Amino acid sequence: MANTAAEKLRSMIPAAGAMAYPFLLDAFHLAVSPAAGPMSFGRLALAALCLLAATAAPLPGLACAYWRTKAEPSSFELRARRLAYLSIAAPPLFVLTGVGLGLLRIPVSDELVWVAGWAAACLYVLFGGEQERPAGSAAIAPSIAKWRVTHGVAAAVILLYVAFHLTNHLLGWLGPEVHAAVMKMGRTVYRSPMVEPILVGLMLFQVAVGMRLAWRWSSAPADAYRVFQIGSGIYLAAFIVTHLNSALVSARAVHHIDTNWAWASGAPTGLIHDAWSIRLVPHYALGVFFVLAHLASGLRGVLIAHGVAATVANRIWATGLAAGGLVAIAIMSGLCGIRI
Repeated sequence: MANTAAEKLRSMIPAAGAMAYPFLLDAFHLAVSPAAGPMSFGRLALAALCLLAATAAPLPGLACAYWRTKAEPSSFELRARRLAYLSIAAPPLFVLTGVGLGLLRIPVSDELVWVAGWAAACLYVLFGGEQERPAGSAAIAPSIAKWRVTHGVAAAVILLYVAFHLTNHLLGWLGPEVHAAVMKMGRTVYRSPMVEPILVGLMLFQVAVGMRLAWRWSSAPADAYRVFQIGSGIYLAAFIVTHLNSALVSARAVHHIDTNWAWASGAPTGLIHDAWSIRLVPHYALGVFFVLAHLASGLRGVLIAHGVAATVANRIWATGLAAGGLVAIAIMSGLCGIRI
């Protein structure tokens, strides 16, 4: 694949999609805003398309990252590939931008900062010098094998908390009171002075190790399964950092807000009708999906390594992705007001 000017511009498509992400959310909010008058079918369809497009924000990045693994090895291709991977994490990164500007008390539009940041990233990819070059997987795998094992072991421990947390959110279908009662019991464990620092430390450790693995693997040829595993891991790294910043720093430490159901659901306005909080819908939904899908990707690799047929492992992987999608829809439906 020749690095012509047109080809280089095409490599910016995922970044352009990331730049457009906030404006899709703005269009959704305008479509559902009561100030726009009675809801019509056209407005409802427009709102649905905008929210669907925003939630599908990671797809161009995944597709481009996969396509760029087939390109000729060069520093530009590696930068373009990594930019594509970064664009997958647009939803949590946009939340982090908004919360971060608020914490720093910087009176600048988060959308302006967002577009400027991605424009700077594009310029770096287009005009950066010749530095690191893509490497073969054979040269990479031995050097990071121990980190993969450590990453998996830490994930097994964190999975206990994740399973409880997702189950607790699913109980939102029964009402905020049920969610609060279960959460109160869980907090006696995961917010205890001994457990919470360990849990937070493990989360940050996973982010650091995961980014190390993603950085190395992103420079090697990869099939679609590997690309998805890297991309979902990058999303989760951004999601974890963003969620810790929102919950621990902004809500608990700075504003002294209880991170309960009302906080998560954007009460009293709600996630859907608030111009700022609508960004949390794709952020949360994709976070739930990718945490389960990333686990399914890791399980697929373990199964194949232990002699399970690739066709069987691939079916288990696909089932994990489908389950992740259903759980994400169920949790977001509860946060947006649906009850049994």
